[in-house]
Amino acid sequence: MISDEDKDRGQDQSASNFGDPTTVRQLYGRRQGHALRGQQVELVEKLLPQIAVPTEGPVSSRLLFGDDRPLHLEIGFGAGEHLAQRADMLPAHGFIGCEPYLNGVVGALQHIRDGVLANVRLHMGNALDVLERVPDGSLSFVYLLHPDPWPKWRHAKRRFMNHGPVDLIAAKLKSGGEFRFGTDHPVYLEWAMMIMGQRDEFDWLCDSPKDWMIRPGGWPETRYEAKARRQGHEVWYFRYQRK
Repeated sequence: MISDEDKDRGQDQSASNFGDPTTVRQLYGRRQGHALRGQQVELVEKLLPQIAVPTEGPVSSRLLFGDDRPLHLEIGFGAGEHLAQRADMLPAHGFIGCEPYLNGVVGALQHIRDGVLANVRLHMGNALDVLERVPDGSLSFVYLLHPDPWPKWRHAKRRFMNHGPVDLIAAKLKSGGEFRFGTDHPVYLEWAMMIMGQRDEFDWLCDSPKDWMIRPGGWPETRYEAKARRQGHEVWYFRYQRK
């Protein structure tokens, strides 16, 4: 659903024009919104260092949790609702959440504290910095839910759903592992379907329209999804299995 303005310019919609999008590290904008309150500051100063992903070296389940449990990674977890609920559903699994926005990280820290979730680790920054250090074939799930759509054509190279990042996801997922993607933005939807349609490492787990128009079981709702529905937007859900 590229705008008429972009079409009139005759711009090629092929993602290959952007080279390797993993070289475009600016995948997000400002990092903080409203000022933090006292208890929020305390969470950042005390809890975050205890559960932060190390800044260097391999990022493995054994390093983070001391054993070889199934490992999940969420890219841009917002305020952490989905991350926390999945971690609560699967206490024997390990979860890594990556989010550049301080206020979102604080939201996740509150969920982790309130739910006493010992199976979550957080990275405040670019998810690529963690994903690149995860050993190949070690992730059971990767989640990309309601990412920043970067709807303007000139910003398309900043979309996480590009071949460079998807190359990494394909490499890091184990055989049979699952990549879940969700959006309510029609431009991002069309772009993502184009990108994934060009991949041969994944099977799209879809038998009928209801499989991508109705939220599957075990897929907790995020605040962004709830907001989109209140605004009357369609929401689309995609599940891809690593071959």
